[in-house]
Amino acid sequence: MDSNSTQWSSGSQPQSIFTEVATVTPTIFPRVGYSILSFLMFINTMLTVFNNGLVITVMLRNPSLLQPMTVFILSLAVSDLMIGLCGSLVVTITNYKGSFFIGHTACVFQGFAVNYFGLVSLCTLTLLAYERYNVVCKPRAGLKLSMRRSIIGLIFVYIYCLFWAVAPLFGWSSYGPEGVQTSCSLAWEDRSWSNYSYLIIYTLLCFIIPVTVIIYCYCKVLTSLNKLNRSVELQGGRSSQKENDHAINMVLAMIITFFVCWLPYTALSLVIVLDPELYIPPLVATMPMYFAKTSPVYNPIIYFLSNKQFRDAALEVVSCGRYIPRVPTPVTINMRTFNSRNRLTSFSRNISSHSRVLPL
Repeated sequence: MDSNSTQWSSGSQPQSIFTEVATVTPTIFPRVGYSILSFLMFINTMLTVFNNGLVITVMLRNPSLLQPMTVFILSLAVSDLMIGLCGSLVVTITNYKGSFFIGHTACVFQGFAVNYFGLVSLCTLTLLAYERYNVVCKPRAGLKLSMRRSIIGLIFVYIYCLFWAVAPLFGWSSYGPEGVQTSCSLAWEDRSWSNYSYLIIYTLLCFIIPVTVIIYCYCKVLTSLNKLNRSVELQGGRSSQKENDHAINMVLAMIITFFVCWLPYTALSLVIVLDPELYIPPLVATMPMYFAKTSPVYNPIIYFLSNKQFRDAALEVVSCGRYIPRVPTPVTINMRTFNSRNRLTSFSRNISSHSRVLPL
């Protein structure tokens, strides 16, 4: 105690000690490693801001694109943009410096923002998958989709996610530095019962259930599209194989990218919940969060730019109005349903026209 008090009482020692601590702490990871992470996150930030900013600009400049289904895409773009600004951009700067140098308050804010908007993004994807499942597999339920229902669903998502993001601010778990100490998230390393109970319920309600819903819905969509194609061929009609293949490829891309981005984070959550005493190296603990931060780059490409109508509108914005689409009619995917005798009905044709709002 005497030596410590002597050190802090001298005029120059406190500054030298503070400087030493600030520079020595992040040596758990090589300096070149921080530089590589900073560069990768810089690329990720630029792509995230550009892609999602483009989606928001296009949809706001073209009100006709704001349909009950595409409102989910707009919400997804907003939440992904905030992940890029509050998460990827901050991590780019802190990795460049080699430490989280902007203070505890900023650390808590970043952990809260990334947790909140990440959950909003994940739950929006879940809601989008569920509504697509209704339109394709349960067309009568799909016809009930309206702008009011979409807005109510999004309000529920934002409030639900806000609860789980705010809870750590009031003592149920907490936010703090993670991994290589250049980003902040939930305090996964805290072994208290409060944090442990939060992680168990959080993992179940905010990861496992949404992932299960997404997988189930898209698997049903794939099955329905394949049945549709075979039924049309059996009736001697044109199978629309090109449109069907396009839809299947988009659904597979959604599932694959979702797993690439979120499965490592979910796996880390489960490992910590199942074995709280397990030691996880800092780099291993950090990488799942970085994978999750790449999802805002892929989402606009898969959910928005893969549709010709939206892509033409985006090219018009990027080219400042110089781009003129060759074919003004949008590419649609016929998602007709069949009765017990496998005959097309007029009701199914209404479903086909309604499915144009699906950004598949």
